[in-house]
Amino acid sequence: LQLPADLTKMHLTDNPHPQVTHVPSSQSGCSIASDSGSSSLSDIYQATESEMGDVDLTGLPEAPVDSEDEEEEEDEDIDRTSDPLLGRDVVRECLEKEPADKTDDDIEQLLEFMHQLPAFANMTMSVRRELCSVMIFEVVEQAGAIILEDGQELDSWYVILNGTVEISYPDGKSESLCMGNSFGITPSLDKQYMNGVVRTKVDDCQFVCIAQQDYWRILNHVEKNTHKVEEEGEIVMVKEHRELDRSGTRKGHIVIKATPERLIMHLIEEHSIVDPTYIEDFLLTYRTFLTSPLEVGNKLLEWFTVDSLRDKVTRVVLLWVNNHFNDFEGDPAMTRFLEEFEKNLEDTKMKGHLRLLNIACAAKAKWRQITLQKPSRDSPLFFSLLGGSDKGFGIFVETVETGSKAAEAGLKRGDQV
Repeated sequence: LQLPADLTKMHLTDNPHPQVTHVPSSQSGCSIASDSGSSSLSDIYQATESEMGDVDLTGLPEAPVDSEDEEEEEDEDIDRTSDPLLGRDVVRECLEKEPADKTDDDIEQLLEFMHQLPAFANMTMSVRRELCSVMIFEVVEQAGAIILEDGQELDSWYVILNGTVEISYPDGKSESLCMGNSFGITPSLDKQYMNGVVRTKVDDCQFVCIAQQDYWRILNHVEKNTHKVEEEGEIVMVKEHRELDRSGTRKGHIVIKATPERLIMHLIEEHSIVDPTYIEDFLLTYRTFLTSPLEVGNKLLEWFTVDSLRDKVTRVVLLWVNNHFNDFEGDPAMTRFLEEFEKNLEDTKMKGHLRLLNIACAAKAKWRQITLQKPSRDSPLFFSLLGGSDKGFGIFVETVETGSKAAEAGLKRGDQV
């Protein structure tokens, strides 16, 4: 087992979808980077043993040791760490503190939990963090307890953490809200009054409450942390300002929302120091908002003709081939795109990049068996080969006639026989 040298948390792009009633699974991830110089457990044990040598342990006080008790304690520790509610207990401890007593670690714990809830889904990371710093925890033990009366003046925004509440409206209709849903004030300093009666439906309903003044202040000052890009009077991209450390050296804007066209364009723009993996993130997720990868491919071919963009476009294609080769191998149109891009590299004498592309394709390609039947021995093959022992390298398919039996069988230019 390698000891983790570092444990870093990554915040993924904010969920752009409107509020929903279900609770999505956690979207945050973490990566464990293992330092090449870190020691294994056995190495540490051996080093300790060798350093001690023949140490004289006489004269040390002896202590009674009960191995059975130790095993039981270890089992209890394992049970506690494997308890799925343990994380929730940690969150509750953070919630029960007064806002002034919450530490940065407490706020991070709350942030990790709250970002899963629909009530916080459309908020930026900085807004969520501010809300976590001022929220107050409340518990209503009994089912049927009235939380808000009809016509009562509102002074807080509520988010349900546990249990279910029912809102009974004056017209006789009712609505049930569960974990992650919110009710109460809107972000305004105007006097607001409750429309309907809010009561608990189950025991042990838990809420976080944010006072009207804080809720209005945080949501109305979000503009200072966001930058909106407009084109022809319409907002096409929203970026959020983030700081990754307290030194102030790693700060900048990260894309949180944009139109598909603007997301594609951002592939060749300068990326912030706080958003260094934008290209990789885009290539991993574009299938969720684009109908075809050719929308990206055609744009890249168009931008390749611009000298200043050529290196950036090539980097995007190399990352694409290296990380998601199936996008090309299983799609004839994308295979043609790759062939055209390869030809462009040849024409522009970008031999180093062409070599990298060929290495990536060769490394990611998979073995496959193709059966091509001919009606007679003299029938044409519809493809040509290149290489052999006299050339000093393997045998490769040089060309495949479009629409032929060979193409239908799946033979492709660049295949090594």
